[in-house]
Amino acid sequence: QAHAGIPDPLWSRGLGDVYKRQLYYCASLILDRIDKDISAVAGLTLGADPLVSAVAMHSFQTWRPLDALIIRKKPKGHGTLSQVEGPLPPEGSKITVLEDVTTTGASALYAVDICRELGYNVERVVTIVDRKNYEPFLWHDHDLELKSLFTLDDIKSGNQAHVRT
Repeated sequence: QAHAGIPDPLWSRGLGDVYKRQLYYCASLILDRIDKDISAVAGLTLGADPLVSAVAMHSFQTWRPLDALIIRKKPKGHGTLSQVEGPLPPEGSKITVLEDVTTTGASALYAVDICRELGYNVERVVTIVDRKNYEPFLWHDHDLELKSLFTLDDIKSGNQAHVRT
C-alpha cells in the first residue's frame, strides 16, 4: 500500500514516523528555511496542522517566535465565521505557508490565496516532501518560492539523509 505515491515501507516507517517521532527535527529544518522577517506560519487543515504547530512551538524554543495559523477549507459556519484560526498578525505581515507533502500544489496555493486575501505577504511555501507533480512554472506564476526537505525521488532512492537547502 502506498500513501501519496510513497511506498508503504517508507510511509509507515519513514515519513509516517515524522509525525510520531521526528516532528521536532522537521520543525527545526523547516524553521531554517523561513526568513527572519516572517511573523507566522500557516497551513491548510488537516494535513498541515501538526507541522504548523510544531514549527511555531520550535520557533519559541529558539527565541524566534512565530504565530501558527490554521486555515479552514471553508469559513466556520458559526461563531466568528472565521476561515483562519490563530492569532492574526497585522495586515501586511509576511507569512510562510507549510505543507507536509506537495503534489499538485493546489492545497498550498489555496492557503496562499486565503492569506493574501487577508492582506498578508506570502512569498514562500515550505514542504517536507515535494512530489514535483505540478506545472513547471506554477510557483513562479504565483510569485512564490517552493522549498522542500526532500523530493519523492530522494525518498524512493533511500536518500533520506539528504536534506535540500
